[in-house]
Amino acid sequence: MRAQIRTFLSAVVVLGLLTPGAGAADKIRVVATITDLKALTEAVGGDLVEVDALARGNQNAHDLEVRPSLMVKVRRADLLVMNGLELDQWAEVVIQGANNPKVIPGAPGRVDASQGILVLEVPTTRVDRSMGDVHPVGNPHYTLDPGMAPAITGNILEGLARVAPQYRATFERNRQAFLGRLESAMAGWTTMMTPFKGARVIVDHNMWPYFLTRFGLLQANSVEERPGIPPTPGHLTKLIASMKEEHIKVILSAPWSDQKLAERIAQEAGAKVVSMASAVGAVKGADDYLGMIDYNVKAVAQALR
Repeated sequence: MRAQIRTFLSAVVVLGLLTPGAGAADKIRVVATITDLKALTEAVGGDLVEVDALARGNQNAHDLEVRPSLMVKVRRADLLVMNGLELDQWAEVVIQGANNPKVIPGAPGRVDASQGILVLEVPTTRVDRSMGDVHPVGNPHYTLDPGMAPAITGNILEGLARVAPQYRATFERNRQAFLGRLESAMAGWTTMMTPFKGARVIVDHNMWPYFLTRFGLLQANSVEERPGIPPTPGHLTKLIASMKEEHIKVILSAPWSDQKLAERIAQEAGAKVVSMASAVGAVKGADDYLGMIDYNVKAVAQALR
């Protein structure tokens, strides 16, 4: 695989595909590992940035296939915005293949968007692969909580200001305007979710603790017995029985998960599946960051009503 990547990169260099055109320097070229960070970078950078994402919104960002096309994107970047907390650890292979000194660890063009956030579900015991996809540094799905957006956009702003300090004031204005829109939307979301505080839901993958905590909901159980590992028949039998006994009526499902399995569990338990936007662009109507949160809040509220 490494030999194939080296061959590909040599070829594109010869063809000149890695050399930006004359007009490409007009904007700050940013690459984000996931679409949530792409959307938040666009909110801060405005017209001064051109942002691309390595993962699509409907992909499982845990396990992205590293392709030469991703290395080409990173090779051109002035700034790389990463989720951190090992969600996008695969990006280190992309960075190595891209050979872009601007975005290597410690470089000014490298942003870890998780800096300074309150990380949930940090293990207190030793973690190994037998436990499934357990994150040794805590749950990485913090972008699904709109309350994290001020810290995330603050990290992005500092990264943009490092590579283009002359535009700091513009980035500040853009960020404050975005946070104003977020604050207004948050008031509506909180009002909408208040009647359902304490409600218990099932998830198909453990990616919702930040969202649930923000709005006072509880995760009762998971379709996965161990994260990232298909459930056993015995686990599913117990899950359905507990859902009936505890009158749990909602399963939160990501677009890339096993939808047929979630529907079967819901049918047997007398519940409903809520197709969630696991990232910006994951479903129709979740086209930007505020739109994604709005979609999820309304979908959950309607299901619980």
